[in-house]
Amino acid sequence: MHVTVAGKQVETGEALKVHVRDGLEAITRKYFDHALEANVTFHRNRSQFSCDINLKAGRGLMMRGEGEGADAHRAFEEAAEHLAKRLRRYRRRVNEHARSAAPDRDSAPAGRETVIRAEAEEEAEAPAPNGADHGAIVAEHPAEIALLTVGEAVMRMDLAHVPVLMFRNKATRALNVVYRRQDGNVGWIDPEGA
Repeated sequence: MHVTVAGKQVETGEALKVHVRDGLEAITRKYFDHALEANVTFHRNRSQFSCDINLKAGRGLMMRGEGEGADAHRAFEEAAEHLAKRLRRYRRRVNEHARSAAPDRDSAPAGRETVIRAEAEEEAEAPAPNGADHGAIVAEHPAEIALLTVGEAVMRMDLAHVPVLMFRNKATRALNVVYRRQDGNVGWIDPEGA
């Protein structure tokens, strides 16, 4: 597993990097046959340190853990515990899903994820180059649109800790969206259900 440890205005020494690698390898060994990569970022918030872990546990399966502590080691321990707790909760479903999640290249179409830089209000009033009605494109990435059931899509959304997820419904093959509502419930957009 490839582990990247970074700090935003925080020094990440070799001892912290070794501690993070050992901790993540122990967690992933316990719950997965293999994990692909992990990005760990440390921040300093007033008197607390915070740690964000983004773990790519398999093809199309992203998980996130967050934690705070008096020092960077404690912040990592809390974030790792958060990640392990989510893994324990979804262990059986994740294992079943991982075995059946091998993408079917004929039925799982690819999409494109585009990141657009936010413009300041003054810049937003000026016309965009080439007559475009959006800001400058910062990055474009190919994105797989997975073939999932609604339950699997909600599970992936929760594991990745993202507010919205687009997927192709296994039952109808139509593009669907699940999202986290402000009241905490999950919303589901199904154009075929109209």
